[in-house]
Amino acid sequence: MSKVIIELKGISKSFGNKKVLDNVDLQICRGEALGIIGPSGTGKSTILRIIAGLMEPDSGEVYIEGVKREGLIEDRIDGVSIGMVFQQAALFDSLTVEENVGFLLYQNSKLPRSCIRKLVNEKLDMVGLSGTGDLYPSVLSGGMRKRVSFARAIMSNPDNPKQGTEVLLYDEPTAGLDPIASTVIEDLICHLQSIQGAWGSYAIVTHQDSTIRRTTDRIVFLHQGKLQWQGRISEIDNTDHPLIRQFMSGNLSGPIQVAG
Repeated sequence: MSKVIIELKGISKSFGNKKVLDNVDLQICRGEALGIIGPSGTGKSTILRIIAGLMEPDSGEVYIEGVKREGLIEDRIDGVSIGMVFQQAALFDSLTVEENVGFLLYQNSKLPRSCIRKLVNEKLDMVGLSGTGDLYPSVLSGGMRKRVSFARAIMSNPDNPKQGTEVLLYDEPTAGLDPIASTVIEDLICHLQSIQGAWGSYAIVTHQDSTIRRTTDRIVFLHQGKLQWQGRISEIDNTDHPLIRQFMSGNLSGPIQVAG
């Protein structure tokens, strides 16, 4: 069995009177491609933010390589470096592509600008965006903006190799993209995992059928704040679990209530 690198135990989180996560246990293993699926509003993005250290749970514990995390990401350094790709790319529109991708290095390292620019160009080449460093996000397509956010997420500081990204978290990376652009992003996710070294493990939140099938090897299903089902992607079409059957078929009839 692969080594567990991130583990959530008894995680609960509420916003006002709405409990979005209710005593959830979850593991991410080294080399794993984990899909987190379920209806909208069931805490999938929230769980990514808790894993990333951007949000604290109301109760429960987060372990990174067996060490209990205390506080948020700005309060400590985890033993595993985690990068996150947000649903809307979350780029700074006033900065160029190069400045977006190299933002953390420009802000927090003593590297010369020429060195940072070289590192940025390497990452842009990895995501298929060579020659775009001087462009602004406003002139890019939705798929290109997503790829810029990928390049930013995998940026590391050569002066501190321990800061290299080891786990990537993707929040709806193909949302709003046409089928061809989605295929490009799905291929890129698989490509980054195949590269030897930093990006071998990831968790991805998605509703899109092709993304579920092409980018994951294990699935967990969240509904009403609880982890209702988990299994290999190969099991998803054969399970008799009513929630999975309804979700994957898009059927209006079933235990998942459809909002009016």
